[in-house]
Amino acid sequence: MRQKTMARLGFILALLPLAIQAVAQAPAKRPITVNDLLAIQRVSEPQISPDGHWVAYTVGTPDLTANRVVTQVWLVPADGGDARQLTHEGNNSRPQWSPDGTRLAFLSDRSGVTEIYVVVVAGGDPQKLTTLSTGADNQQWSPDGRSIAFTSSVFPDCADDDCNAARLKTLDANPVKAREYDALLFRHWTHWSNGTRGHLFVADAQTGQARDLTPAADYDVPPDERGDPTDIAWSPDSKQICFTAVTDRPEATSTNGDLFVVDLAGGAPKRITSNPGFDGHPTYSPDGRSIAYRSQATPGYESDLFRLMLYDRASGTSTRLAAQFDLWVDTILWSPDNKKLYFWAQQELDQPIFEIAATPGAAPRAILSGFNDNVTLSADGSTFAILRSALDAPTEVFVAHSDGSDLHQITHENAPLLAQLDLARPVPFWFEGAGGTRVEGVLLRPPSFDASKKYPVVLVIHGGPQAAWEDAWEGQAYRWNTQLFAAPAYVTVMINPRGSTGYGQKFVDEIQDDWGGRPYEDLMKGVDYVLATYPFADSSRMGAIGGSYGGYMVDWIATHTGRFKCLVSHAGPYDEFSMYGSTEELWFVEHDLKGTPWTNPASYQKWSPSTYAAELGKYKTPTLVLGGEMDYRVPYTQDLELFTALQRQGVPSKLLLFPDEGHWIQKPLNSERWNKTVADWLATYLK
Repeated sequence: MRQKTMARLGFILALLPLAIQAVAQAPAKRPITVNDLLAIQRVSEPQISPDGHWVAYTVGTPDLTANRVVTQVWLVPADGGDARQLTHEGNNSRPQWSPDGTRLAFLSDRSGVTEIYVVVVAGGDPQKLTTLSTGADNQQWSPDGRSIAFTSSVFPDCADDDCNAARLKTLDANPVKAREYDALLFRHWTHWSNGTRGHLFVADAQTGQARDLTPAADYDVPPDERGDPTDIAWSPDSKQICFTAVTDRPEATSTNGDLFVVDLAGGAPKRITSNPGFDGHPTYSPDGRSIAYRSQATPGYESDLFRLMLYDRASGTSTRLAAQFDLWVDTILWSPDNKKLYFWAQQELDQPIFEIAATPGAAPRAILSGFNDNVTLSADGSTFAILRSALDAPTEVFVAHSDGSDLHQITHENAPLLAQLDLARPVPFWFEGAGGTRVEGVLLRPPSFDASKKYPVVLVIHGGPQAAWEDAWEGQAYRWNTQLFAAPAYVTVMINPRGSTGYGQKFVDEIQDDWGGRPYEDLMKGVDYVLATYPFADSSRMGAIGGSYGGYMVDWIATHTGRFKCLVSHAGPYDEFSMYGSTEELWFVEHDLKGTPWTNPASYQKWSPSTYAAELGKYKTPTLVLGGEMDYRVPYTQDLELFTALQRQGVPSKLLLFPDEGHWIQKPLNSERWNKTVADWLATYLK
């Protein structure tokens, strides 16, 4: 035995020099660049097959020539293995399995209009199913596989597609492009209303013949850019569809969405909830007795707590489950035996998957930690397919057992690039914010970090304001990549001040009528904590950057402190009076500032950064101002007002606007220009 041990030791010692040499020859990792960011594959929309053996998903690849992201559908074994690309032509998205698992329905614009295509997974070319001039979206198979529900934006007074096609042709041919409206909401996010509404259709899964289930309806299914595909659900017998719609007028001031059901046999949709807040994400129990959904109780408040509800179809009554749960419930899934519900909810920096018994009084428990999104469940209830990511790991597809065990990654779209990059693992910290309330922040150390050195500090402020920094790559990272901010050797700091989600509803609510109060104090106390705790953070070289509400806070900082060497404001509300008159979702402003400019002018005056421009000398910090001219949430005129004030007071400042972008800069080449401009501005004042 001793001889064998000595021989094994000798073998290991002989290999040691080779191992050391291999490590020495391994290429050093480098900081991420904007070109790396544009090269990252954008993995999304995982859908597990009914038998749990395969996962369909999409990969978005930035096309710099066309200045857009092109998305294709892929297929990968659920137990890992080589992935196979299913689509190659056009832009394709939203793969959906047929109930028998033999076909995938997906959306494609290859014909010039986005329509539903179906492909046999075993092989063959995709076949176009729908042929509407108004296109298709949000498709979903019926449980019996005979039909596909979808939505299409049509003119409510048109009885058929010929009418819609003729109307669109007339509008396009008319040399007069004037817009005329007699009610709010007439524009939203990046588009103006052209009179169409999103109607619910059902198509024969073989012939594609489609009919409108909500004819003449003057509302959108799902609600325009507030809803999503999970606001549409089939009953298990394929005879009924439940959906969410907003019917209150004016739409610009209402957050009330109700659940409706419509029978495929005919008849008008029937409203089944009357709650004054938003009801959405319905899903039928497998036995058809109940509909689980999420609900907000407070009218006019888009950031109220999303509660878990259960609607009994026989009695027509709703019951709240998990009454003590104080986090926002997201998309809901049923176990096949009707006994359990699954959902995910943001909790501090993570977004765990929760499980709860489908009975009153039950309490949810987290079964899978980390940041999880877009979860789907196999038909037998055994396997999840999940999108997972982290601040240092772009999104990939994972699978796990439905009890949260055996989690493993099955896509590796970005592995070769990530192997080259020095990405910092986030360091969470807690501190006492305004009033002694505990507040959480996250710090990223710069690449090739050396604790003996001093590094500039960049405070990155999130938008919303009812949102949060999370340990996740998805979403913000393609627009606001904090790793990219850290790459030039900056300490990057993200703080979740009052108003942030994931810390209980009271924490969210405390920003109302206090936009520049406790949230500002939380941020400044967070910066103080970083400087006192981390000696490598240089207090003499600090910058602050933010977008949307983060841009507002940068504008606020500009007139309330001189501690930063430079500022970057993207799409930030600057003057609350003019912001109210030009934004579209008025419910948001009216709730957060407790009224309108004429019913509560004191709040609009108090919380407008523009108010403090009157105090000459307040503006001193060099400021970069950015925005998109198609931004109807925070119109770019807010950027113009800020830039004008800075220029007239002699403050070093620069304005960069994108005519073809909205609230966020999303096109690849535009993103490249945005990021390089921001990097140059920070370097000018922090290096």
